[in-house]
Formats: sequence, structure tokens, C-alpha cells
Amino acid sequence: MPAVDVAGEFETIQRLFAPLAHPDWGRGLADDVAVVPSRTGHDLVLTKDAIVEGVHFLPTDPLDTVARKLMRVNLSDLASKGADPFGYLLACHWSSRCGWPERMAFADGLRADQSVFGVSLLGGDTVNTPGPASFSMTLLGWIPTGRTVGRAGARPGDLVFVTGSIGDGWLGLEGLQGRLSLDAGQVGALSAHYRTPTPRIDFALPIRGMATAAIDVSDGLIADLEHLALASGVRVEIDLETVPLSAAAQAWFDGQADERAALEKLVTGGDDYEIAFTAPARDEARLRREAALRHLRLTRIGRVTTGQGIAAGFGGRPVTFVRGGFRHG
Repeated sequence: MPAVDVAGEFETIQRLFAPLAHPDWGRGLADDVAVVPSRTGHDLVLTKDAIVEGVHFLPTDPLDTVARKLMRVNLSDLASKGADPFGYLLACHWSSRCGWPERMAFADGLRADQSVFGVSLLGGDTVNTPGPASFSMTLLGWIPTGRTVGRAGARPGDLVFVTGSIGDGWLGLEGLQGRLSLDAGQVGALSAHYRTPTPRIDFALPIRGMATAAIDVSDGLIADLEHLALASGVRVEIDLETVPLSAAAQAWFDGQADERAALEKLVTGGDDYEIAFTAPARDEARLRREAALRHLRLTRIGRVTTGQGIAAGFGGRPVTFVRGGFRHG
């Protein structure tokens, strides 16, 4: 492929994105629309996220990882609803740093994750901008009719669980900005999590089968569980000592003089893209079996009670947070 510094809209679409399009529904990206047939017995679930240079990714991040992060943060939303993904719409706002090699890298990142997660491009738009680069994706998925897991179903007596580990996203950003005193392997693992988080798509089936309410952890564990508590009209109580940490996060935590302050950073930092959810106590053993089958870490971190909002404790004492997590403009 010849080197080109800047490509026009139609050249970008035809050379980079048309090969990623769904062979039937995407209409070769040569039309103004995609046409998606209905699926009997299923609801169509849609989610949309945008990421902006300097806000959600660093100006130095390779664009293949930016594309993969864009897809994965959307997949995380679908996973937390219990839905199965199948296709997406894409909008690219290329900045002046996005020459042809960068656009090729972006498309390569999408191609890699399309293969991993079984989704295809359905359509979208591509434009140039004098501002920072930004990208937006609308992801579509299917779920059996009436089975979508919302934020509003938690009930007193439910237990609170979270998949994976918490804090790696915030620590990964710290590492990429040179603010971590850990070994290179640990910094690399945390940085990789920030750039390309792992959406828990494999756990969507247990979520829709047993969760009463669920949310993906994007803004921060505390903030997102507060969203769930408010939507459900309940009180969520969290034992901070039980919050799961990766080996790298534990190494960082062990080196901090103020454990409570350090833990607050981990549970409010965001960018984890795990699933926090509530489920009846009777389903705990089954949930653990389902997680074990998928080699997925699952941790019970609290309970649902009557009341409202969120309460957290550490060392037997209540903890009040100045901020629960990332706040969008």
C-alpha cells in the first residue's frame, strides 16, 4: 500500500473501513444507511461511548490501542446488561496528527478486536478536525426479550459482587505518566489495562441469568455503585478491605504509608471496566461456579440494605469520599 500523509473521507472509508464492514448489513459502506434485520424473540440493545484525546487517552497513545479501547469500553456496557454484541457504528474525528499510518493503525486495532469479539462494522462517518482527535462508537447487541439487566433492580438482602480487580485503570494512567515506583513488568501490565481493558463479555450470560442490577465500572467503583443504588432506591454497603486488587496494584498499595487514602484512589479512579452487580445470596455458589468456568475472578464486596446511597467501611470505620469517581462534563 503506498504511503499517503493525509487521506480524504471516501479514501479512508473504502481503503480502511469497508473491509471491516458486515458483508450483508453494512452494504459495503457504499450507502447512507445500514439495514439490520430483526431477530425473533430478542431485544436490540444499543450503547454509545466517545473518547477524546487528552481526556480518555493520551496524545502519545498508539491509535491501534485507542481503537481497541473505544470498542472495549462499549463492549463493557453491553456485558453489564447481559447482552451479546454483533455490530457497531463508528465516527472518527481525525486531528492533524492522524496521517495515513495512524489511520491504518486505528483500523488495524478495530480489525484485531472484531476478530476477538465477533462484531462487524455497520457504518458511520469520518471527518477532519482542527482540535484533538476523538472517536465515537455506537455498539449494538441482542438479548432475549425482557432480559436486559438494568441499574434499578437491586433489592435489600442482595449481595454485591465485582468481577476482576479494581484500580488497575487509574494506576495504568499513573504509570504511563511516569508516576509509579514499580518494576517495569508491573507498570507494563497496568499500562496495558488502561489502554486496552478486558470487557467481561464472557460473563454476560450469568449476569442476565442471576443479576438483579448491574453496571460496568468506568467512572470508579464507588461512583458507579452509587448510580446503581440511586436507581434502585436502596443502600449499597461496601467493605473496602474486600475490594480485589491485582498483583501489581497490591504491590503499589503495600508501598503506601496511608492505606485508607491509597484505597480511596483505587476505588474512585475509574477506567476498570469490570462489572459490579447485585444478586440474591442463594445464587452466590452458582455465580462462583460460572466465574470459575471462565477463569474469572469474582469477589463479594458488600450487601444491599434498606435506605439510600452508598456506604463504605474500612477497618471497622465508615469512610466518606470527597469524590466517588470521574465526572463527565
